[in-house]
Amino acid sequence: MAGRGVDEPERLGRTVLPDGRVLGWAEWGPEDGVPVLLCAGAATSRWMGLGAGTSGSDGDGGDPVAGLGVRLVCLDRPGLGVSDPAPEGTLTGFAEDVRHLVDERGLRHPAVIGFSQGAPFALACAWAGAVRAAAVVSGSDELAHPDLVRMLEPDVRAMVEAATADPRGAEADFAGMGDPEVLCDLVVRLSGEADRRIYTEPGFARSFRRAVREGFAQGPGGYAREVVLTMSRWPFDPAEITAPVDLWYGAQDTSPVHSPDLGASLACRIGTAHRHVVPEAGGALLWTHTRDVLTTLLARRTRALAGA
Repeated sequence: MAGRGVDEPERLGRTVLPDGRVLGWAEWGPEDGVPVLLCAGAATSRWMGLGAGTSGSDGDGGDPVAGLGVRLVCLDRPGLGVSDPAPEGTLTGFAEDVRHLVDERGLRHPAVIGFSQGAPFALACAWAGAVRAAAVVSGSDELAHPDLVRMLEPDVRAMVEAATADPRGAEADFAGMGDPEVLCDLVVRLSGEADRRIYTEPGFARSFRRAVREGFAQGPGGYAREVVLTMSRWPFDPAEITAPVDLWYGAQDTSPVHSPDLGASLACRIGTAHRHVVPEAGGALLWTHTRDVLTTLLARRTRALAGA
C-alpha cells in the first residue's frame, strides 16, 4: 500500500525547447540509471513520482525506482507546473518536445509510463518513436473513438461531444471549472474502496495534492487544454505504434474517464500491446504495483533494444 507518499525529487530542472518554450522536469534515481519518463495524470505536475515504500504486491516495500536502477523523469506538460503553455499544442507536438528533451538530457533509449490522462501523451511518444517501450497504467483511452463513445457514462460522453464539436468553447468551459482542490476531491469521490484507501492515506494524499496544486501554478489553462486534447480524436493511429506497449488496468477501477473496457479495445488496436488486468487492484495500481509495472517495462525495453 502506498504508505509514505512520494520522496522529494533528487533533481529539478527546465529544458529550453527549439521554439523558446520551457519544459520542466523532476528526476529520481541514479543519473546513470535506465531512463523512464513519466506522464502523470490530469493536471499533475512533475512532483508526482512513484513513491517510496510503495510495495502492494511488489514485495519488500523498498523504493522500486532506486532498487531497479531507474532514472525516473517526471514531466510538466505544457501549461502545467513550470512548463510554458502551448496554446496550439497537440499530442504529437508533445512527443516532439519529449524527443528534444531526450536529446538535450542524454536520455538514451528511454521508456515511458503514461498514467490516467497522461496515457495519450505517452502513446503519442511511442507512436513518434521517441521512446523504446511504453506502459499505460489506468490509462484514458481514445474516448472520442466511435467504438468507445457508446460505452461512456452520460456526463463523460457530453464532455467528449463538447470537445469534439467546439474545442475552443469546451476549453474555456473546462478552464472555468478547473480548480486543484475540486479535482483532487473528485478523484477521491469517484474512486472505489481500493483506491480511496490510497488517495486518503495521509502521506500519499499530501504528495498527490501538492503535485496537483503545482500543476495549477499558472492557472487552469494547461489543464483545460489537455482535457480537450485527450477527449478529442487522437492525431495519430495507435495501430502504427511499433514499440512494445503494456496496458495495465485494475479490475476494481471505477473511474469513468479511464478506459471503459479496461483497455480491451485499445489492446486490439495496438499490435504490440500486452494487456494486464489485476483483479484486486483499482486505478491507483501505479503505486500499489509499481515494481510489477517497472520490471515488465524494463524487460520490454531490453528486448526491444536487443532486436534493434
